[in-house]
Amino acid sequence: MSKPIVAIVGRPNVGKSMLFNKLIGQRVSIVEDTPGVTRDRIYGETDWCGRKFTLIDTGGIEPRTDDQILGFMREQAKIAIDNANVIIFLTDIRTGLTAADHEVANMLLRSKKPIVLGVNKMDSTGTVNPDFYEFYNLGLGDPIAVSAVHGHGTGDLLDACVQYFPPEEEEEEEDDAIKVALIGKPNVGKSSLVNKILGENRVIVSNVAGTTRDAIDSRFTNEKGSFVLIDTAGMRRKSKVDEDIEKYSVLRSTMAIDRCDVCLILIDGTEGVTEQDTKVAGLAHEAGKACIIVVNKWDLVDKDSKTMDRMTEEIRRDLGFMTYAPILFISALTGQRVEKLFDMIVAVSNQASLRITTGMLNSVLEDAQTRVQPPTDKGRRLKIYYMTQVGIRPPHFVFFCNDARLFHFSYQRYLENCLRNTFGLTGTPIVLSIRQKGEKEE
Repeated sequence: MSKPIVAIVGRPNVGKSMLFNKLIGQRVSIVEDTPGVTRDRIYGETDWCGRKFTLIDTGGIEPRTDDQILGFMREQAKIAIDNANVIIFLTDIRTGLTAADHEVANMLLRSKKPIVLGVNKMDSTGTVNPDFYEFYNLGLGDPIAVSAVHGHGTGDLLDACVQYFPPEEEEEEEDDAIKVALIGKPNVGKSSLVNKILGENRVIVSNVAGTTRDAIDSRFTNEKGSFVLIDTAGMRRKSKVDEDIEKYSVLRSTMAIDRCDVCLILIDGTEGVTEQDTKVAGLAHEAGKACIIVVNKWDLVDKDSKTMDRMTEEIRRDLGFMTYAPILFISALTGQRVEKLFDMIVAVSNQASLRITTGMLNSVLEDAQTRVQPPTDKGRRLKIYYMTQVGIRPPHFVFFCNDARLFHFSYQRYLENCLRNTFGLTGTPIVLSIRQKGEKEE
């Protein structure tokens, strides 16, 4: 199962983003404008008391507003609330308890989720502002005094959150079914593909609504094995709010990616790779998930004998950071090549879980170094003593050498290609770590 999720909600300007940055341990922007392999920075990973969890920062909730942008921020907060295991409701001692706080509290109570009440901007230590006690009127239990600026009270806040996390053994519960997330920009055909798959197989065991109104997990079995499809459809573009809409799309995709074993990255064959496709694909790549690039709506493309080759070349160019991912051209409408998906899903899932013995790895390493000598710098040559695999999903390899500074990126890429040529590792990213002699293992 995925890591627990904690959502920070509250009125605008109570210090949610400041608290988010303090708990994450770094200053992160809410929106990342750089195209390419980037993430939308409204969430982060952190840990407390040995428990890792996902933290979500939301836009301020204005319970009653006709402003379109504020309305979408409220919707974004609702999505985060629906997905969260625990909600931090942040208020502001300087403005005191407001009518909007009461309305937000009522909305949170209706969610039936555990709520931890924080009163922010309690920057002084030793004395308690008398206004602090009026927050008991919200009926959410004992408020916790917090200073997002100085970090006071954040430990107490996280202690209160951790007690509501599911047991660790429940998170690690094994399930033989391969979890497959369908991700991509709006209207690319994610729901159509799910419907086509389920309609063809007709062996659905359950159809359980997920944690958001736009996500549905569909569990089914066919001759290839057991699968859980995680659909993240339901987005529709609206004028002047494209940027906000994209934020929600990334948020939902992130949660689906976190839970899955394999990502199907859907691309509209009539449009090709767009900037938003690159961002969504970057999420899966950064998360280290096995991936298949699925070009949908192929029935609508005017084709000649070279069309597929040209499209493949464009995808490889635009998604240059994931050349390992196989590409499949389908039509969710007509069912063209949809049946081939399952063989590919099983294959890339197995590749991501592949374990290779240290002996075999070092045999490949020795051969690779014989073919291409390690780099040198000012007469000093890189010496790689040995390598070993330390993890799967994705496969993670560690090289032990004399000087990590000599281990040039181009030589790392060469060794990665040698590993892929020898062992396959199709559809999965590879993590390479470099440790030099005398460096302690973590």
